[in-house]
Formats: sequence, structure tokens, C-alpha cells
Amino acid sequence: MLKNEIISYDNRRNLFIGKDLEETLSFAVDHWIHTAKRSIQQRGRFAVALSGGSTPKAIYQKLILAPLDWSKVFLFWSDERAVTPENPDSNYKMAMEWFQKVPIPLHQIFRMKAESDLEKHAKEYEELIRRTLDSHLFDLVMLGVGEDGHTASLFPNTEALNVKNRLVVGNFLPHLKTHRMSLTFDCINNSHEIAIYALGPQKQDIIPKVLEAAINSHYPASRIGTPEHKALFILDQAAAKRIKIET
Repeated sequence: MLKNEIISYDNRRNLFIGKDLEETLSFAVDHWIHTAKRSIQQRGRFAVALSGGSTPKAIYQKLILAPLDWSKVFLFWSDERAVTPENPDSNYKMAMEWFQKVPIPLHQIFRMKAESDLEKHAKEYEELIRRTLDSHLFDLVMLGVGEDGHTASLFPNTEALNVKNRLVVGNFLPHLKTHRMSLTFDCINNSHEIAIYALGPQKQDIIPKVLEAAINSHYPASRIGTPEHKALFILDQAAAKRIKIET
């Protein structure tokens, strides 16, 4: 069902373009549930790396009504700010406002501890991922794309863009004068499914730049997706307005 609505952009990226916000969110929720059910059927679990932001928040709000075996769901995060889990800016706090309403075992919820000892906790999170998950890593990584082309907390001109053979890193963002914790390109691109959500007219300039740029361009989001693990860009018409699609 879902495949009929997805179009191929190139050998690394697929697109879904909804006609409006509601249709796009509905597809995003259906894709999440479909991926979860398939993963549980095939591997006995669904391991997802959650994202922050307004679109994931809207997805989570709808997801908690899904008829899913929540006892087999494992929650991780794709990135986190250097704040405590009670802080309003915490990606963990935002997601758990919704996921606490479903019966996921507490020992299957793994927040990123980014508020202190960032590099130590990044290594511990990496070890946790390797210990808990199998070789294909996550069943789904949820990502966004910023108007500067960043994704997760992989921002332009930051050290984390050059990291190899790591799954999780601490990353200093000079323009924001703060640290973040983030999954790496290696981790994201070796996961089974990758979804990048971009909705609204504020995304219409950056999305074509990300898609058309060289893989090692200034835009970190351009590096997401491989022929083996294609990234799915989930867009509405407003965000996709300036994409050139060859027919």
C-alpha cells in the first residue's frame, strides 16, 4: 500500500509528497506503524530513534492510538540538547509526554544523557546501541532537516561531520555556543529505514538544495541515504514546491 505512494528521486533517496499537512502526517504515521509491525514480525522488536521538532510531535500524538504491540518497541533518540530530561527543550521530554501513555517497558526506553560529560555519555550510548541492537542497527531513524541543511545535530561546519566508525558523538555548535549529542552518518546510514520529515513553506528553499547537492556538500542532510538504505523524504506540497523531479 505505502510503496504505491512513494516515488524514487535517485539511487539514495525516495520521496513522498502529500497534498497538504493532514495527508502528509497521516502518511508519516502509517509509515511508522507499517515499519514497526514489519520489524516486529521479522525481528521480534521495533527499535526506533526518535526526533524532536513540531512534525514528530504531531506524529507521536497520533501514534499512541495505534494498535501495536508496544511491549516490543524500543525507544532511542537521534539527537539531544545539553539539557536535563525535565527541561522544556529536551527531545526526550517532548516525546515521552506522548509515549508514556502506551505500555512500553521502561527498560526499553533509552534517553541520551547529554546534560553532562557529553563524550563519556556518547560512548556509553554507542555501547548501548551495539549491545541492544543487531548489525543493521535501528529499524527506523526519524530525522528532520533545518533551513541550514542540518539533520539530527549534524550541523554545517561542525566536527561531527568528519567522524568515522562511531555511532554517537558529542558535537559543539559554535554558532549556538552549545553542545549536542547526535547519531553519526555511519549510524544513520546503516539503519534499516530512514525517514526525513519536512513540512511547510519554510522548507521549500532548503529541500531542493539538499536533494540536488553533491553527497559531500555543505548541507549535512545531503549525506543521508545509501543505495542499500535509501532515505525517505516525507514532504507536503508546500515544502516540495521547488523540487525538480525528472519524469
